Amino acid sequence: MKLFNTMTRRKEEFVPVEPGKVKIYACGPTVYNFFHIGNARPFIIFDTLRRYFEYIGYDVTFVQNFTDVDDKMIARAAEEKTTLRELGERFIKAYFEDAQGLGIRPATVHPKAT
Repeated sequence: MKLFNTMTRRKEEFVPVEPGKVKIYACGPTVYNFFHIGNARPFIIFDTLRRYFEYIGYDVTFVQNFTDVDDKMIARAAEEKTTLRELGERFIKAYFEDAQGLGIRPATVHPKAT
């Protein structure tokens, strides 16, 4: 399989760093609102890539973060008179519900920016 390498700016044959294992890190949502179709596209693409690597026999570790603190979150929390934590947890829960509805599997690990 060839993938685009952003460092070399070329399509290159995929070769894992560690034989039999693939590690993927992908930015997840900033959790101040529901995700929309533009957000969903990379979620679906990375889920598909992960599934393909698993299908062809790789042990995949997939990490997708939640950005749970930023200016948009601070503004939204102030507007709603809630805390950043409460706002973030509400939209993390909504993310998982919506992702499940699209058939997107949870990542191996979902760290938070905080």
